[in-house]
Amino acid sequence: MLKGKQGRFRQNLLGKRVDYSGRSVIVVGPELLLHQCGLPKKMALELFKPFIYHKLELYGYATTIKAAKRMVEKERPEVWDILEEVIREHP
Repeated sequence: MLKGKQGRFRQNLLGKRVDYSGRSVIVVGPELLLHQCGLPKKMALELFKPFIYHKLELYGYATTIKAAKRMVEKERPEVWDILEEVIREHP
């Protein structure tokens, strides 16, 4: 039985800690419903990066993850469109 996260297999392939948290100011948004919250676009971009990379490759905008990362860093227009789509898919 495998215990803990020792060893190359367990350490590299079976789970890593990922920080999916952010810190921002909560403000009232007149266009938001009671069960909704606003999120700054830059923060959303950071939190949803893995999903954005995947979609950029899927739609043919990038051929590799490295190319997708460069597109996100340059904040290309396609990235913002895909971010909107990803957010709609992850309520």
